[in-house]
Amino acid sequence: MSLNRFSGFAPGIENVARRRFVQGVALGSGVAIFGGFGKPAWALGGSERPSVLSGTDFALEIAEAPVRFTGAARMATAVNGLLPGPTLRWREGDTVTLRVTNRLRVPTSIHWHGIVLPAAMDGVPGFSFTGIAPGETFTYRFPVRQSGTYWYHSHSRFQEQTGLYGALVIDPAGRDSIRAERDYVVMLNDWSDENPEAIYAHLKKMGDYYNYTEPTARDFLADVSRVGLAQALASRTMWNRMRMSPRDLVDVTAATYTYLMNGHAPAGNWTGLFRPGERVRLRFINGSSNSFFDVRIPGLKLRVVAADGQNVEPVEVDEFRIATAEVYDVIVEPREDRAYTIFAQSLSRDGYARGTLATRAGMQASIPPLDPVPTLTMIDMMGAMAQGGMHDMRGMNHGSMPGMDMPGMAMDAVPAVRHARSEYDNPNVDMRVDSPRTNLDDPGVGLRDNGRRVLTYADLHTLGGSLYPQPVTREIELHLTGNMQRFVWGFDGLKFSQAEPVHFRHGEHLRLTLVNDTMMTHPIHLHGMWSELESPEQKFQVRKHTISVQPAQRVTYRVMADALGRWAYHCHLLYHMEAGMMREVVVS
Repeated sequence: MSLNRFSGFAPGIENVARRRFVQGVALGSGVAIFGGFGKPAWALGGSERPSVLSGTDFALEIAEAPVRFTGAARMATAVNGLLPGPTLRWREGDTVTLRVTNRLRVPTSIHWHGIVLPAAMDGVPGFSFTGIAPGETFTYRFPVRQSGTYWYHSHSRFQEQTGLYGALVIDPAGRDSIRAERDYVVMLNDWSDENPEAIYAHLKKMGDYYNYTEPTARDFLADVSRVGLAQALASRTMWNRMRMSPRDLVDVTAATYTYLMNGHAPAGNWTGLFRPGERVRLRFINGSSNSFFDVRIPGLKLRVVAADGQNVEPVEVDEFRIATAEVYDVIVEPREDRAYTIFAQSLSRDGYARGTLATRAGMQASIPPLDPVPTLTMIDMMGAMAQGGMHDMRGMNHGSMPGMDMPGMAMDAVPAVRHARSEYDNPNVDMRVDSPRTNLDDPGVGLRDNGRRVLTYADLHTLGGSLYPQPVTREIELHLTGNMQRFVWGFDGLKFSQAEPVHFRHGEHLRLTLVNDTMMTHPIHLHGMWSELESPEQKFQVRKHTISVQPAQRVTYRVMADALGRWAYHCHLLYHMEAGMMREVVVS
């Protein structure tokens, strides 16, 4: 792995990248995620404790466990002594019973992400139940009405960051239409030796605390060479006047994170075995707290066959971006007797998770260099205006950026949106997008025109079509808002503590519209109900439980309000949710 590419960035990032790679397997309790569903699979750091639990009755114990991901001893929050927790394997049509015992000194919880179930079983303290007190056991019991790949995690403060998560694999009631000789979960996570309360405190004091890749003099000279002095100066002036950075990609980076694959740091090299010619199913789960991963396996095509647990029309790609909480199932068919690297680089391009597919234990393949650090563009700030060709600061509408005094331009070339009154004169809103883009065929910043075939939402089509053919009866629009410097996030400029619940009438068919008024991507998760993403023409596209909304983008999706109760609706970036980007949805 070459580290020379970091030489133009802030001091210390080269050491960060090198340190993150050399870290090895770190578990005091050990972990080896299953492979082959009963077939032996090799992985470093295996544990004697069962990492797969099958059936209808489960006993789970949440307790602290020692880990050593970076060489320093730390305590993680583990399930049955494992990190990730054991994979739970259910069958569609069964009723499962899960007795969860809390051995921590603080309350805990488990949320079954993407699972359609009664509100009282959803596992969100303060919404559907009171949480699990220290020393107590809570019994979850519900019917399993779906199949596919899902996951579970804590919904109590920052316990998800410290290790309380695991995979769910649900076999269909009948024959599985996706055929494979090997079957592996590939769970991606981010670990920090820092207390997550300290991470949150750092972000509240300085939103870019962990950003080591801010633009430098070298970057400016490169811009001058590429677009000329005048345009480079105009761009830099614009960003400075907005008090924003074109490198505000993610909040927490490899400055503190070690990226994990199935509980293994990069040097740990989680490995799944195969025989040449076999079909291998890889169930990718982004179980991280605050990270996006761009995933590829050099030398292999990835055939995407399911998204968020729902089978899709197969689409072959070289690479895909997986947002926090998203799930993609892919099929690969390695035909050579060799090793292949599973490479999942972070959006911040300062680290990666890594594993191997191999024909024998101990084999490795070369690790590709990290891609260049992405830079946000006018498309990520101005949406449809920039798509229309207005790529510099003269195209900025002065009303789009609170506090800016810049000449505006006519906006009648693209349809404008209406902002809630609470977005104006609000210190918690540092940006508004008047003309968001609606395209779904953009792979996102850092993946555009990279020479590889990259998955987009426009490629995804759920098999069988929509579950809800009825006409939409009501529409609700919400804007994703924030102030990066204050590290405050919300919907329509309101933090969770300031907002009233959103009310759905039981049985109504809703169209939800989300407009991203920020320059960060937000994976939005509605509990208890499916979200059916629409094309820009409002035709059914793909069924998901988590929808990633890019900067300056407008998306619509349909929801059938068929689940009575109180439900969480939030950004799945943990620190954004805790900083206010969350609402309560009441179905009554």
